[in-house]
Amino acid sequence: MSNKVPEATLVFWAIKIMATTVGETGADYLAVHVGLGTAVTGGMMLVLLLSALAGQLRMRSYVPWIYWLTVVLVSVVGTQITDALTDKLGVSLYASTIAFTLALAVVFALWYRSEHTLSIHSINTPRRELFYWAAVLFTFALGTAAGDLATEALGLGFLIGVIVFGALIALVSALYYAGGNSVLMFWLAYILTRPLGASFGDLLSQSRAYGGIGLGTVNTSLLFLVAIAVLVVFASATAARTLSTPASKRAAR
Repeated sequence: MSNKVPEATLVFWAIKIMATTVGETGADYLAVHVGLGTAVTGGMMLVLLLSALAGQLRMRSYVPWIYWLTVVLVSVVGTQITDALTDKLGVSLYASTIAFTLALAVVFALWYRSEHTLSIHSINTPRRELFYWAAVLFTFALGTAAGDLATEALGLGFLIGVIVFGALIALVSALYYAGGNSVLMFWLAYILTRPLGASFGDLLSQSRAYGGIGLGTVNTSLLFLVAIAVLVVFASATAARTLSTPASKRAAR
């Protein structure tokens, strides 16, 4: 099968950040405002994620809508895992951040030992794709824990959190363009976009009394879901044009 992960373009990163925002605000809306609670919300989202992941794994090439649906659901589930550990089991954010860092390191070690690469440009076998999605899940869980640790436990607040994590991503980008290892820079950016998106989602959705703008979780989630849908349609159209272009013309470009 062909590579199952899209190129890390500006559209890719825009959708990724908004997906993390939806993961934060969507999980909060279902668990708190709808009143489902963390356990019920987590169970529902896990079932939806497994269904979407099964569809994604059946595809033989990158299909934008199922890929990004899976990313959004992984974002929600990753958020729920961290929230369950913190709110229900009383695990400190320091401990969960360390635990998810170690878990992600184990996934990367097993992936590299098995496949000798961590590149997203070679997700073209079922085993590599399973490693990829395991890594994505732990990046979301780690990003949630690290983001909450920074904005809540360390008291940075939502706006400062957006600035700090945005600056870290800018630093990673600068290192990449300066010749840094592309695979390492990609995964560092992928991890950092999670707390950036979460901080941005909280900044938009939380009330002014808590340091937010006050849009609410519903409005914030709907705004970003619409934006994600528009960008996915654009990505689908771009992919379709690429496939319809003869290989000789693509090579000439």
